[in-house]
Amino acid sequence: MSENKRLAVLNVVGLSRRDLRQMPFLKKWAEQRETRSFKPEFPAVTCTAQSTYVTGQDVSEHGIVGNGWYDREAAEVKFWKQSNHLVKGEKIWETLRKKRPGFRCAKWFWWYNMYSSADYSMTPRPMYPADGRKVFDVYAHPLTLRDEVKKELGPFPFPSFWGPKADIKSSQWIADSAKWIEERERPDLNLVYLPHLDYGLQKWGPDAPEMKAEYEQLDSLLESFIGFLEARNVEVVVLSEYGISPVSKPVHLNRLFRQQGWLQIKDELGLETLDCGACQVFAVADHQVAHIYVKDRSKIDEVRSLLEATEGVAEVRENWQGEAARRGGDLVAVAEPGAWFTYYFWEDDEVAPDFARTIDIHRKPGYDPVELFIDPAIKVPLLKIGKFLIKKKLGFRGLMDVIPLDAGLVKGSHGRDEVPEDEQPVYIGSGAERVKVATDVHRELLNFFA
Repeated sequence: MSENKRLAVLNVVGLSRRDLRQMPFLKKWAEQRETRSFKPEFPAVTCTAQSTYVTGQDVSEHGIVGNGWYDREAAEVKFWKQSNHLVKGEKIWETLRKKRPGFRCAKWFWWYNMYSSADYSMTPRPMYPADGRKVFDVYAHPLTLRDEVKKELGPFPFPSFWGPKADIKSSQWIADSAKWIEERERPDLNLVYLPHLDYGLQKWGPDAPEMKAEYEQLDSLLESFIGFLEARNVEVVVLSEYGISPVSKPVHLNRLFRQQGWLQIKDELGLETLDCGACQVFAVADHQVAHIYVKDRSKIDEVRSLLEATEGVAEVRENWQGEAARRGGDLVAVAEPGAWFTYYFWEDDEVAPDFARTIDIHRKPGYDPVELFIDPAIKVPLLKIGKFLIKKKLGFRGLMDVIPLDAGLVKGSHGRDEVPEDEQPVYIGSGAERVKVATDVHRELLNFFA
């Protein structure tokens, strides 16, 4: 094994061949190297794909069945958890340490980044004081890195990482902090997460005119970042987890199940919440994939038949194996091209839960891309947001209830594994010619150090 090779893996979320054509620097850089599109992991979502890349195993082995799932023992839907202990199997940096003593890895904003065995890591992690506040911050290992990086770069721009204000600033901060750890520690492997492209592609769709500026901003960031790394003799691989497919049809499976009398709805202070533990059948929606949990196994055939007859559902899968069987749905619905699944369970917006109109990635029983929008019905959104921030600064509680309940606003999604080549993830760099499926990524990253 070479003692001198060093590698940076830039996870450019949502990148596909279609997008390369809109990014002059990255397109030229890719033309000088091998570039391959490949079949994504299923489901083609962030947490699953990344877990496959770092372990080389499929979902049945590492157990990450999506960005979230229903914990049957706790009777709770858990989304965007961060403990690395959830990912089963040996991680790539652990394997490489065995072969090359002293091997060091930085894991920079990839998911499941708390309590991992990586040498250096950083991830978004707000603080939640007992008075109900949410204070934006990051978590780092070693913990001292948190304050040292913020002293150099300022605080992580959390509102730019997700929500209506999501923009290039978060990816720029991540890139700058990854440069910082490179200059300070010179890790052998630097895994860097750059989410910017994902935002616009979900909001506006791949062919929207608004995407021109998004492509330009990210291309400029990559030109600077890759130039910095290569000047320091760091080999670069550009990788993505999935491509984005255009969508125009939201499908509300929980409303369908409610019509069958299978949901348990609770009235809480005049608003409706979903009591998952008491539901007969319910869906945990995750982009174009939905896990369907069925309490009474005798209903499986009835639920499957209903799903197969539902417009917007392409197929229904089942029979998870291994570690995935504990977490995954009893059935898994896959959306048709052009469709995606919401978590919505209410039928009247007047009684939608209070969190529905807020950015609340942990409380919602499913992924909600509508959090990327400000409700167009709010006449002066900046005034409403300003009032909330003033109340917050004065110590009063309140809701930042500016998110619309119109799922039709969303124009891009992902999750399907059977997609056209232009909507598949890409691998650019050393070993690309041998990458045909997601598990191959792990092998080729290992081969780089052979």
